[in-house]
Amino acid sequence: MQSPPPPTSSVQQPFQTSPPQAMGQPQMSPGPQSPHMSPQMSPQQSPMSGPPMGGPPMGGPPMGGPPMGGPPMGGPPMGGPPMGGTPMGGPQMTGPPMAGMGRPFPGPPGPGGFQQPGPGAAGPPGYPQQAGNPDTTQVIEDDQVKRGGQVYSTNIRGQIPPLVTTDFTVQDQGNASPRFMRCTTYSLPCTADLAKQCQVPLASIIKPLANLPENETPLYVVNHGETGPIRCNRCKAYMCPYMQFIDGGRRYQCGFCNCVNEVPVFYFQHLDHMGRRVDFYERPELSLGSYEFVATLDYCKNNKPPNPPAYIFMIDVSYNNIKSGLVKLICDELKNLLEHLPRYEGVEASAIKVGFVTYNKVLHFYNVKSALAQPQMMVVSDTAEMFVPLLDGFLVNYQDSRAVISNLLDQIPDMFADTNESETVFVPVIQAGVEAFKAAECSGKLFIFQSSMPTAEAPGKLKNRDDKKLVNTDKEKTLFQPQKGVYEQLSKECVAQGCCVDLFLFPNQYMDIATMADVPSHTGGSVYKYNNFQASTDGEHFLRDLRKDVQKSIGFDAIMRVRTSTGFRATEFFGAIHMNNTTDIEMAAVDCDKALTVEFKHDDTLSEETGAHMQCALLYTTINGQRRLRIHNLSLNCSSQLSELYKSCETDSLINFFSKSACRAILNQPLKTVREILVNQTAHMLACYRKNCASPSAASQLILPDAMKVFPVYINSLMKTAPLVGSTELSTDDRAHQRLLIMGMGVEETQLLLYPRLTPLHNMDVSIKTHPAPVRCSEERLTDSGMFLLENGHSMFLWLGQAIPPDLVQNIFNLPSLAHLQGNMCALPELDNPLSNKVRAIINDLIEKRPNSMKLHIVRQKDKPEMVFRQFLVEDKGLHGGASYMDFLCYVHREIRQLLT
Repeated sequence: MQSPPPPTSSVQQPFQTSPPQAMGQPQMSPGPQSPHMSPQMSPQQSPMSGPPMGGPPMGGPPMGGPPMGGPPMGGPPMGGPPMGGTPMGGPQMTGPPMAGMGRPFPGPPGPGGFQQPGPGAAGPPGYPQQAGNPDTTQVIEDDQVKRGGQVYSTNIRGQIPPLVTTDFTVQDQGNASPRFMRCTTYSLPCTADLAKQCQVPLASIIKPLANLPENETPLYVVNHGETGPIRCNRCKAYMCPYMQFIDGGRRYQCGFCNCVNEVPVFYFQHLDHMGRRVDFYERPELSLGSYEFVATLDYCKNNKPPNPPAYIFMIDVSYNNIKSGLVKLICDELKNLLEHLPRYEGVEASAIKVGFVTYNKVLHFYNVKSALAQPQMMVVSDTAEMFVPLLDGFLVNYQDSRAVISNLLDQIPDMFADTNESETVFVPVIQAGVEAFKAAECSGKLFIFQSSMPTAEAPGKLKNRDDKKLVNTDKEKTLFQPQKGVYEQLSKECVAQGCCVDLFLFPNQYMDIATMADVPSHTGGSVYKYNNFQASTDGEHFLRDLRKDVQKSIGFDAIMRVRTSTGFRATEFFGAIHMNNTTDIEMAAVDCDKALTVEFKHDDTLSEETGAHMQCALLYTTINGQRRLRIHNLSLNCSSQLSELYKSCETDSLINFFSKSACRAILNQPLKTVREILVNQTAHMLACYRKNCASPSAASQLILPDAMKVFPVYINSLMKTAPLVGSTELSTDDRAHQRLLIMGMGVEETQLLLYPRLTPLHNMDVSIKTHPAPVRCSEERLTDSGMFLLENGHSMFLWLGQAIPPDLVQNIFNLPSLAHLQGNMCALPELDNPLSNKVRAIINDLIEKRPNSMKLHIVRQKDKPEMVFRQFLVEDKGLHGGASYMDFLCYVHREIRQLLT
């Protein structure tokens, strides 16, 4: 007897990672499978995990830059391997032409196109009856109603977590929290053939240092002394809940490679009548999904304990930055910010050392030793062979040198007040940071504030290569590729030293961000961009970003490896990472907002009985200079039935995978090909579902797996983002910047980026503490008399209808009508009335919650700036090309029908 098909809605299908296969009927195993428990766990068991923890799921802002539309997708849709492959010069995505060859995309529904069931004929269960296409906001709201406010215990193998938008509390009972690890499906296909047939990518999105809400227990730290963590002799997996103790507790069988290992004498413990160690609940590594080990000297460079990391602030003092007031703004802020450097709870002062450099064509280093009455400047003008002219007094403890540093920060704006120097260097600045860390034998982070492309004669000098004529040609990919040579080598040197680079850019024109951001994108760094910066309107936005960046949780000099149980393995890695081999993920630093996406492939058959295990091990240096191993474990189900796989899919994770694989693919392939692969994989996944899992229905019906019913709206939105839309109206730097942002995003960030929150504020009940419910992201939802807030984690707009009631304008802006509103306003006045208080609280709460700060843009209906706002209404036709949600569904439906005929 076959297992029942998963609930269906209208069409839905994910993106594939291997060439399309003929869709034969899969072998089904008898009977439905019950949920499996992880080894040594049952639903009643609640290992030592402290009180239930909860709090809002970690949300992260999606990337900046308006989502954009793509031009019509004509030409033969392509199948092919996962978008991505190796960067530059990697294999091309290819595959046989698929159904729908040469048909323009999209077009009006032809005979048998997407149809909404009429009054007489109900659609399949869950089919949207009202708007005619699945509603993302309804899916989010339903999950919040069903699972919001609940405790999510992780003791069941293959359990699907709540959506990233749902507010829930995690209790670790043997599998890692979804805040640390999420998967594209929680039931892996048993065979490679089954995986090829359905084309659903098998991947995990890992945010190893994710912040936890206050009501969730922080990770326990296990210290085994000089012997270090216990590991399998064969595969080197770390002790975890999936190890099975045998022979009275004297040996254990590895849950990853099945090797039988001896238990060290100091670690021996008797087993109870269930075969479980009697100290099970006392040892985090046996009972929890996530925990840390204190690493021994074997895990340290040169077998020496690491020194605490250092932060170096490197300020471009060329003419533009002085004139705009930026240098003074930075110096004033640092005096306050240095008082709040990251530190562990209970520790009085941060262990992080600080240093300061200013630069234009030459570099100025500052001696801020505590014994000095005044800071001393040393200038290096030979930028070809970079060195640090002083060691003692350059990197100092802030608390010791507070007076000298404060003095320096007061002096810097005045020292360069009369400068006329407009040329800058860039690569020598990073080289200086690496050399300083080498000399101090530490890792750390460079905060670089730069306003122009480096044109001075020095290593890394760049030329303007922006060429709009390349857009929509096969050479468009070169606009996203960094210039080769010194930048590539510099990335390797930074990673080797544990030197992370964060870049704050203030461009007035093209800067070649694809090249300048190459080092941050390989060192775990971040890139922030403020076009045409003005201190009066952009200053607070920049300072909020800087504060968050300096104060966020972070680990340095990190190496990560993902191990899997037999039958499958990690094959592809996407993120702000560097890899010297095929298994070790190297990051100069990794912070609480950075996520990497790992794709898996079969190398054997998986067992339904034992399931599949994965273990992420991150070796890193803490801000106190302690070497630690952070371990995250996750167990998944395996099934030989496609219906189980589709039932266990997670749309938020799938879209994260597709976003990153597409953003990597555009380095090597024409955008048109990448978009075609996205559409075809979507169609292929959904066609496989319809053929093998859905109940028979009319061909005119679009049938979607319930777990993926809003997948098409996200895919369509992805194709309208700046990197994937071929438009000469978008700046090359904006497109390159958004591509780099996406590569480091977690699941929360990509979800919000691709489906922004559009919230009506004009009719809310100000007495209720919660935020008003969002509405669908479409122009149809806007009303002339309304006020709507839209945000996607990087951009925020307050849209005002032309017929908005005067009392609303008075309460929010203290103005008699919209006509009196200033065009450049970017903050709301603080007025003492309930509506003003509520609106400002909502805006501040969202800005605080997201990893990046957002600048508020106030937009009036029918004003010119409204065009920018409309780019974010992702269900509508794209401003720069790209289909509406309904047109895209029609097109995908036709592709599915072609595949099934």
